[in-house]
Amino acid sequence: MNSLALPSGAMMPTLGLGTWRIGESRASRATEVAALRSAIEIGYRLIDSAEMYGEGGAEEVVGQAVAEALRAGDLRREELFVVSKVYPHNASRKGTAAACERSRKRLGLDCIDLYLLHWRGEHPLEATVAAMHALIDAGCIAHWGVSNFDVADMNELMTVATDGVVNQVYLSLGERGAEFSLLPWLRRHGMPLMAYSPIDQGALARHRALAAIGAAQSLTAAQLALAWVLSRPGVVAIPKAVELEHLRHNLAVADRVLSAETLRQIDALFPPPQRKAALAMT
Repeated sequence: MNSLALPSGAMMPTLGLGTWRIGESRASRATEVAALRSAIEIGYRLIDSAEMYGEGGAEEVVGQAVAEALRAGDLRREELFVVSKVYPHNASRKGTAAACERSRKRLGLDCIDLYLLHWRGEHPLEATVAAMHALIDAGCIAHWGVSNFDVADMNELMTVATDGVVNQVYLSLGERGAEFSLLPWLRRHGMPLMAYSPIDQGALARHRALAAIGAAQSLTAAQLALAWVLSRPGVVAIPKAVELEHLRHNLAVADRVLSAETLRQIDALFPPPQRKAALAMT
């Protein structure tokens, strides 16, 4: 699987697994843990979560699956890249530290590989960044970054600190707005864009014209949509999947190269943005 190098030299896989809407029901806990175990077994090494997802439930699912995988010898801890996020209302200097401690306990990890501010909130960026730096110094997180930040937010962030490593935003064929100015900005600053909902929460899987383009290359519409996101330089994708078939289908396009003609056909269906628009959020 392809990887991107972070400024520290750490490598982050370009395809991972999202966990939004996981951990919301105890009744589905065993099924969800099994799904994450399957993902790890077939090769996923990047898992994204947040304290918001299931109010900590998703982190608990990830923590149980990772603990079981480590005990079974399916992988070593250093092979896994785990991401989580702090709620904006928790992102004060003290609140960020406390939230991270709760997340680490739910995840069962001494150190979270990447910890993000989920979106802009009431607390000054200076306070959140100071907390992130303190967490790195304490060995609680390895890297920090942000989520749902547009260009103006990133410019403001750069007046406070320049060592954030990732911006996680909504990017898909149906929501290409980030390509206009945000993605070029991130590339200029050597910061990967982590794309959530890269298949528009499954909606693109039912797109007939996209399916027709993909069929010529033995790809489903969902696979083609995901492969397009992964074809963007400097972009990481974290689609959510719980069924083994979907996990395998997504993983199958992790390194797929799309031809110039295929990209042209896709652009005809989903034209690139021609002007700045508000950053999409889900």
